[in-house]
Amino acid sequence: MFKNLRLRNKLIVSYILLTVIPMASLGFIAYSQYTKSIEEEVGSYLPRILEQATENINKEVQDMKQLPDLIYNSNQVMEVLKKDTLQNKSSILKDEFLVNNYLSQTYINGGSQDILGVFLLSKNRLFDQTKMPFKNFEYANYSFPYGQDLDLQGKDILILPHETSLQFEGNPPYILVMKQLIDYDNRKNLGTIFIAVEMTSLATILDKMDAEHQSKRWIMDDKGRIIYHSDVELISTTLPEFKNYPSINGSFRTLNEQENKLISIYKSKETDWIVGYSITMGYLTERTDSVRNGTIIVFVVFILISALVSILLAWNVSSPLHQLTKLMKKVEKGDFDVDLPIQTKDEVGILAKSFNSMIWKIKDLIRKNYQIEIRQKEAQLHALQTQINPHFMYNTLETIGMSVEEGDNDEAVQMVTILGQMLRYSLNNKEKLVPITQEILQINRYLTLQKYRYEERLFFTIHSDVQTDHFFILKFVFQPIVENAIKYGVEQGKPVHIDIHITHYDHEGEDAISITIKDDGPGIKDEVLQLLLNSLLSDPMANRDAQFGIINVHGRIKLTFGDGFGLKMVSAYGKGTEVNIIIPKITSSHLFQKGEVDDYEKKD
Repeated sequence: MFKNLRLRNKLIVSYILLTVIPMASLGFIAYSQYTKSIEEEVGSYLPRILEQATENINKEVQDMKQLPDLIYNSNQVMEVLKKDTLQNKSSILKDEFLVNNYLSQTYINGGSQDILGVFLLSKNRLFDQTKMPFKNFEYANYSFPYGQDLDLQGKDILILPHETSLQFEGNPPYILVMKQLIDYDNRKNLGTIFIAVEMTSLATILDKMDAEHQSKRWIMDDKGRIIYHSDVELISTTLPEFKNYPSINGSFRTLNEQENKLISIYKSKETDWIVGYSITMGYLTERTDSVRNGTIIVFVVFILISALVSILLAWNVSSPLHQLTKLMKKVEKGDFDVDLPIQTKDEVGILAKSFNSMIWKIKDLIRKNYQIEIRQKEAQLHALQTQINPHFMYNTLETIGMSVEEGDNDEAVQMVTILGQMLRYSLNNKEKLVPITQEILQINRYLTLQKYRYEERLFFTIHSDVQTDHFFILKFVFQPIVENAIKYGVEQGKPVHIDIHITHYDHEGEDAISITIKDDGPGIKDEVLQLLLNSLLSDPMANRDAQFGIINVHGRIKLTFGDGFGLKMVSAYGKGTEVNIIIPKITSSHLFQKGEVDDYEKKD
C-alpha cells in the first residue's frame, strides 16, 4: 500500500531544507557581526598603543643624540683634538692611547650597553673603539670628514642602516649617530664623532606591544625604507605596499584574501619615522573561530539526525527512482543488459515499464545492425593500412639506394639488415594491435636508416614515461608523421631534431596514453595548417584519397577507438610542428579482438 502512494510524499525533503537554511544563515550572520566588532575594537585600540610606543622611541632617539656630548667631559681629549697633527711619533701614539682609552671607558665599557663602537675623525686622524670586529667604515650620502671640512651646523645626524655599509661581526642592526665636534673657545671645528648604537632598546619597545610575538612590528622612514623590523632580514629594505598606505595615523585592513591582515601606523612628528604594526585577522578571531567550529559540529550533527529521519521516511518512495537512475547510467555507458523489476501502479511503476520496453527495442536494433557496421569498419581499416604501406616502402628503399651508390658496403649491410627487420614487421598482419615497444623499435629502425642518409641534418630522441611493453597500439602510427617531418624539413636542407615522447594522459576521466612527435623543422603555413585541421575534424573516410600520412593515421585511430581519440596538431611557421596522438590504454590485443573495441564504439 505504501508503495502505491503518490510522489508528493517525497516532499519530506523540504523539512531538511527548511531546517538547514535558516540555521546556517543565522550562524553566518552572528559570526560575521562578532568578527567585525573585534576588528573595530582592535583597530581603535592599536593607534593608542602605537602613539605611546612612538613617544618612547622619540625618547630613545633623543638619548642617542646626547651621547656625542660626553666627549666634552674630558679636557685631555679636547686638548688632543686641538693639537696640530705635525708631531713626533711618540706624541702621536700617546695622544692615540689617551683618546682611545677615554672612548673605551666612556662609551664601550662605561656607557650604554647598546653602543657597538665609536669612531672619532680629527685632522686626518682616526680614533676608534668597538666591542667587536667591523668592516666597511663608509658613508653613502656624506664623505667622511678628515679634518674640519664637514659643517653640520651643530646638528646631530642619524645615519640609518641603508645609508652606510659599515658592518659589525654578527651583523647586528644599529643606528649611526654623527655629530661635529666644535671648540667653543674659538668656534673652530675639531672633527666628527660617529657612535654606532644597536637597536636593542627600539626592539624592546616594539616587543612590549606583542608579548606572544604573533604580529609584525617595524619602524620605517617617510619613504617606506625599513629602519627596524621584528624580522631582521627586512631591515634596510623598502616596504612594497607602503605606497598604498593611507597618509594619516590609524588602522586599516588589507584586501588580499590570501593574507587578510589588520595594519596600524603612527607617524612621529619629531623624527618623521613611522611605527607600523601588522597582525593577521585569523589570530584576532581565533577564539571566535573555535566557537564557530563548535557550532558547526553541533549543526552538522543535528542535520545528520534530521537527514536520517527523512531518509527513513522517504526510503520506500525514493528507492525505485534511485534504482532506475543507476540502470539509466549503465545504459548511457553502453550496457543494455538491464531490467527494472518494479510492479507498482504509481508514476514510478509506469516509468519502469516504459523504460524496460525501450531497452528491449534498442537491443533488438543493435542485434540487427551491429555485425554489418563491424564488417564495414574492418574493410575501411584494411583499405587505409594498404594506403600507408607503399608510401613507407618508397622512402625506405630510396634511403638504402643512396647508401649503396656511395660505396659504403658496411653501412649498406647494416641498412639492409634493418630493412629486413622492418619488412618482417610490416608483413606480419596477424594482429591489429602490437605492443607500443614494437612500434617504438620500428620507428627507431626507420630513423636510423634516415640518419645514415641525412647524417648531421637529422637528430632524433625517443623517451617514454610509460611501460610500453604492457600497452598496445595500432601498427604504423609513428612512421607517416615522422616521414612528413623529414620530407618538409631535412629534404629541404634544414637540420631537424625529432623528439618522440610517450606519457600517461587523462582523457575525459579515463586513463589514456599521449604520444607527442615534435620537430623543429620549417613548420606549416597558416592556410595549409587550417586545411589539415579541418580534415582532422571531418569524416576520416571522406578524405581517404586526399593525403597519405597524418589524415590516414587519424582516420585509423578514430575508426578503431571512437571520436574521442586521434590526432591533434599545432605548428608555427618557421619554428616547427607538434603532433599529439591520444589512444586508450589497451593491455591485451586478445581482449581488444574479443570485445574491448566494442566498448569504445558503444560509448560513441
